[in-house]
Amino acid sequence: MRNTARWATTIGLTAAAVCAPLSGAASAAPGGAPSALYAPSALVLTMGHGESAMTVTPERAVTLTCAPGPSGTHPAAAAACGELAEADGDLQALTVRDGVFCTQQYDPVVVTVDGVWQGQRLSYEHTFANECVMNAHGSGVLAF
Repeated sequence: MRNTARWATTIGLTAAAVCAPLSGAASAAPGGAPSALYAPSALVLTMGHGESAMTVTPERAVTLTCAPGPSGTHPAAAAACGELAEADGDLQALTVRDGVFCTQQYDPVVVTVDGVWQGQRLSYEHTFANECVMNAHGSGVLAF
């Protein structure tokens, strides 16, 4: 049941993030012209305590749209989009920031990212030892 709720949330937020920016562009396009001049980049990020996305109920979820400009419910959308652009959408490439020290406490946090990055399907799941370790990766993408 938890997995069903997670997927329903993810699908609903992804649809809203992808369709909202396109709805205005489609009505503004002249007849026969393409409605968008960019590849879509819209993501849904979730976070929950536990060891696997299959067993975790999302505690927080945000949307992030990077094209045509940074938007969504992500609190640092511009920084997150910039960081994703530098990593070419590869969330595995996010490294721990220098000077960040976290406790050795094991309180696992699962982060999922689903959606589209520059027109390509993106799906990411990672379990961090605790929230401090999660927040230490990168500067903006996982700070929600």
